[in-house]
Amino acid sequence: MEQNVVDYKLIFEKEGVYLHTNAKRSNHDTTIPGFIRIVERAGLPALEWSPVEEEGRSAPAVLYTKKDGEGGVEDTNFDPGYEPDWAVVSNVKKDRDPVPAKDSGQWSFSLPLSELYSLRRARFSLGRNFLVLTSRGGHPLPALHFHRGGTRELFRALQRYIVLDQSPVDGRLFLAYPHDPGALSQSFEKLQLFDDGGADLVSRFIQDPYATTFGGFSKVTNFFKAALRPPGSPGHFRTAQDPSLPHQCDEEPDFELINCGVELGPRPDVSRGQPLDKWHQFMDPEGRVQDSEKIKEIIFKGGVSPALRKEVWKFLLGFYPWNSTFKEREDILRLKTDEYFRMKVQWKSVSEEQEMRNSLLRGYRSLIERDVNRTDRHNTFFSGNDNPGLALLHDVLMTYCMYNFDLGYVQGMSDLLSPLLFVTQNEVESFWCLTGFMELLHQNFEESQEAMKKQLLQLSILLKALDPELCDFLDSQDSGSLCFCFRWLLIWFKREFSFEDILTMWEVIWSGLPCDNFHLLIACSILESQRGELIGSDHDFNTILKHINELTMKLDLQGVLRGAEAIHLQLTQCKVRPRGGRRVSVFRRLRG
Repeated sequence: MEQNVVDYKLIFEKEGVYLHTNAKRSNHDTTIPGFIRIVERAGLPALEWSPVEEEGRSAPAVLYTKKDGEGGVEDTNFDPGYEPDWAVVSNVKKDRDPVPAKDSGQWSFSLPLSELYSLRRARFSLGRNFLVLTSRGGHPLPALHFHRGGTRELFRALQRYIVLDQSPVDGRLFLAYPHDPGALSQSFEKLQLFDDGGADLVSRFIQDPYATTFGGFSKVTNFFKAALRPPGSPGHFRTAQDPSLPHQCDEEPDFELINCGVELGPRPDVSRGQPLDKWHQFMDPEGRVQDSEKIKEIIFKGGVSPALRKEVWKFLLGFYPWNSTFKEREDILRLKTDEYFRMKVQWKSVSEEQEMRNSLLRGYRSLIERDVNRTDRHNTFFSGNDNPGLALLHDVLMTYCMYNFDLGYVQGMSDLLSPLLFVTQNEVESFWCLTGFMELLHQNFEESQEAMKKQLLQLSILLKALDPELCDFLDSQDSGSLCFCFRWLLIWFKREFSFEDILTMWEVIWSGLPCDNFHLLIACSILESQRGELIGSDHDFNTILKHINELTMKLDLQGVLRGAEAIHLQLTQCKVRPRGGRRVSVFRRLRG
């Protein structure tokens, strides 16, 4: 079909740009050759890709439009050409007439340049250059593999319409902005990152890498926040920069990977310690814990002796305050026992007839009964039929629905409760330990899944900083979203380690050391432990997912914890090298 010469103008074209489909659809080749183009349609520039086999047909079928939250009707026919990453992919909205396009297959796409949010330019060590593009709706497009080079020429052509702003930390990431002569021009050299003191770098980084990682490991300005905030998020800020591309990216096909002056340095060796095996020596005569920070340090390095877990966990999870006396703890237990059974009576007293008119409670009960019957049945505390442990598991979860009816019960919560019930061997104490645990994790179970999306993004940012090659490989196989880590983060690795190992892992994390989000460093440690298996093989999207799932019960807990702690120490010792200057410790600059 011929294009209307008035409405259509070809600006740039490059052949030899492939999609690697990973054979996720049996009727497609694993690599599809095609063309990348910049075109103007009715005066609106767009970036388009279409396979060679579709040449002569009209423009691509997949249109990316405005980001969520700006109104419009949901596009129910949206197909990005690959399976969405669980339930963490947002909907695509339409709020205006799209540029002219016809249906031409599953893999083609057309992205108006006004909707281009970022480009990540990378080169897998054993492969060719590829680009990962993300729309302002937050949707990554399939990676574009440039078998014959051409990324530099594409960038130059794009600069006719948009500003490509290089991230100050990840030299391969470029944010796309419209040309705005009135916008403030800021470059990395002009930003005075270390002029003032500030909060501890790594504590901010671990507490919220979402707003800190691309902040030059120090003061985070709005300019850098734009590199981290997803499109449409609060505080999203646009700015412009000198449109010229950095000279490091000029050479094809072996362009240099840029570190932008951030040097993580060597990762230190760490060792684990012995578990906490003395308890009462830390108490005064009235029962107050004298040095809770010392106790947490011991727990972080070695966990808790099994004989002490029943008592220590109640402090770690907030059932008892660290400074409470023996008498005060007796009073707390009495009050909490009364409160628990008052809530339990609420659901126990609901008749079958009443429950028939309460679909929410009926739904909670159905989910709980189904999950209880398949939770840790290999453990003797929950094995067999008519096991009293199963009845306690059921009753505590039903009572939690009364305690937090807005959240109620969500699949996975039974996995959190079973170790608590196993250790405490007590219905009331396990319930209140669960409420303390859920204070840490309740956002994971909210219907919006915003907390899970944020953690997956944080994990991706950490991995990019720690192991760019592994990150590039995962990107090249459409696995850069790390959706296969969803279960890890949801229930804190409960199904990845043995029952005994998870008791140790959780108490280590509950210590709150060395940072609030230590579980993200644990995830990085696991991923890095698998880099040789992943990169050194022919894994694709499906086999990566299969490999990660098959790690269950095969991971070395102590090795993973050592790796996570070493990552933290490596970050705390990170040095920044100002361009043209000597290396300076980030902490020394901030503190001095």
